[in-house]
Amino acid sequence: MAYPVRIAAIDVRALEVPLLHPFAIATARMIATRSVEVKVTVSSMDGTLANGLGEGAALPPVTSEDLPDVLVSIRRAAAALVGRHVDVLSEAFARDLDALFPDAPVARSAVEVALLDASARILGLTLRAWLGGERGRATRALTTDITLPIAAPDDMAFRARTWSERGFGIFKVKVGLNLDQDIKSLVAVKEAVPGARFRIDANAGFSSGDAVRMARALEEREFEIECYEQPCAADDLDAMARVTEAVDPPVIADESVKTLSDLHRVIAHRAADGVNLKIVKSGGLLAARTLGEEARRRGMPVMVGGMVETRLGMTAGAHLAATLGGVAFVDLDTAWLLAEDPYEGGYRAKGPMYDLGDEPGLGVRPIR
Repeated sequence: MAYPVRIAAIDVRALEVPLLHPFAIATARMIATRSVEVKVTVSSMDGTLANGLGEGAALPPVTSEDLPDVLVSIRRAAAALVGRHVDVLSEAFARDLDALFPDAPVARSAVEVALLDASARILGLTLRAWLGGERGRATRALTTDITLPIAAPDDMAFRARTWSERGFGIFKVKVGLNLDQDIKSLVAVKEAVPGARFRIDANAGFSSGDAVRMARALEEREFEIECYEQPCAADDLDAMARVTEAVDPPVIADESVKTLSDLHRVIAHRAADGVNLKIVKSGGLLAARTLGEEARRRGMPVMVGGMVETRLGMTAGAHLAATLGGVAFVDLDTAWLLAEDPYEGGYRAKGPMYDLGDEPGLGVRPIR
């Protein structure tokens, strides 16, 4: 359902929230979010006003943009957008955003999500119901994993035990820096939490040989592996294909797939079994949803994840998953990893179980 609105204002601010512990992956290390918050004010044809929020999270070098780049891009585009009447669901407006944000998917996504949130609020609909219809309306319960960044084995085991005590049983474990050390860390986590399930994410850090060696080592130790995510370099689809052929759990492409063209290349190379959708890497929720629909049509398992984001970004990802009627793998946990929560609403959490609310739009509010 299209709904034209007038953009009355666009405000953007840095959103740097400290992490409880350093977030280390094979290609990056963070101690705080590197996000922006975009607030868009829109008015309907009858003059009703609504504010919408969107988060754009950078994670260099996974994203080509860093926080300063995102701020500059959005402030520049705001001058061209304020005062315009737009239909955020139209192909024409999508092309306009593409022109305003060339090679800036993080910035584009934050503005688009804020506009979607504001438009849904004016309509009085949750974002998941507006975009997903009855399927989105009915999908409100999701269960996420929890991420264990790369750290010393004892440290990772302690964190796993702590999260287990809070109800988490699926661990997304970051690997890819040192194969032997990674295996030691995984064994320590398994010993700390018997019966845990694992999603292994190398963030493109392994050769195909090392990825397969890890898989064999975990198989010998009877790990319960749900999936392997992005074992090899994003552009090395031959290596990805070798891993996909060699291991039984599904291989999920993340850094390799940002666009529909990327997805079709991965399929042609048989380089992965499934795909991880992330709003910021695809330049917005609508493009990520299109990717998810195409993957589903191809019979591929879908994951919905994020960068290192607050409750705002995680809620947008949850609504994306809900518009698809739920997904095989939910990885929307990074708000748990922050030292503080600058937002409220969006979802109610009982450990890993999220219940999406019925407030219009995303239902997220800043805590003042």
